[in-house]
Amino acid sequence: MIRDKRANQPENSDVTIGRNPVMELIKTGKEIEKIYVQRGEREGSITKIVAMARNKGIVVEETDKKRLDYLSNGIPHQGIAALSCPVEYCSVEDILEEAKIRNEKPLIVVCDEIEDPHNLGAIIRSADGAGAHGVIIGKRRNAPITQTVVKSSAGAVSYIKIAKVSNIASVLDELKEKGLWIFAADMTGTDYKKVNFDCGCVLVVGNEGSGISRLVKDKCDELVSIPMRGGVESLNVSVATAIILYEMSSKQK
Repeated sequence: MIRDKRANQPENSDVTIGRNPVMELIKTGKEIEKIYVQRGEREGSITKIVAMARNKGIVVEETDKKRLDYLSNGIPHQGIAALSCPVEYCSVEDILEEAKIRNEKPLIVVCDEIEDPHNLGAIIRSADGAGAHGVIIGKRRNAPITQTVVKSSAGAVSYIKIAKVSNIASVLDELKEKGLWIFAADMTGTDYKKVNFDCGCVLVVGNEGSGISRLVKDKCDELVSIPMRGGVESLNVSVATAIILYEMSSKQK
C-alpha cells in the first residue's frame, strides 16, 4: 500500500493512491474520509472501487488530474486517491453519554459545511476549551479530519468526541426530541448576551461564506448573533464559535 507522508503533503493526512491500494484500504474497514476520482475515469477497476465505496457510505468526489497530482506529490495515482481519518469518530449518543458521565447539561457544536480545515480545527479547539461534550460534522461539504485539522486544533481532536453524520438536519431533530435547544449563529439573530443558555445547548455554525444552510437553519430554535461595532459585518466563524460557546458554558448551571 503506497502512503505518502512527506512534510509537504497538501492535506497532511494519510493519503492512499493507486487503484489496488485504495481497493484494499476499503476492504480493511478503516475510516475513510473521502475518495477522489479523476473526472471522466469510470472504466475497469475504478467502477468497482466507486461501487464498493458507495456501498460503505464513503464519500466519492470527482476532481481534476491537477488535484490528484497535488495529493500524490507526483507519484503515479492511476486516477484515484483516498484520504484516511487520523482520529476515531464516535456516535451522537456517545456525546450525550459524555454529558451524563460528567453530570452536566449537554453542550454540543454542530458544523454545517465548514470547509476550511484550519477553521474546523480552531472550532474543535474552542469546543474542548469551553468544556463542550462533542462536535458533530457532516459527511458531505465539510472539511474532513486531516492532520491539518489536528494541528489547527492543537491536539484537541484527541480530547473531545467527534461524530460524523450523513444528515445534520435529521440529527438536530433527534437532539430536539431529547430536550436540547438548538441555537444557530447568525448575523440576524438576538444578541448572544441577552439569550438564556441555561439548558442543554447545541450551537450550529455555518459555512465561511454562505452561512448555515436553509434546511438546517429551519431546524434551529433560535438565532443568536455577536454585535459588531466596527467596520466589518462579521467575525471569522471559528472566533464567533469560541465567543458564543464560552458564554453558553458560563450560563449553564
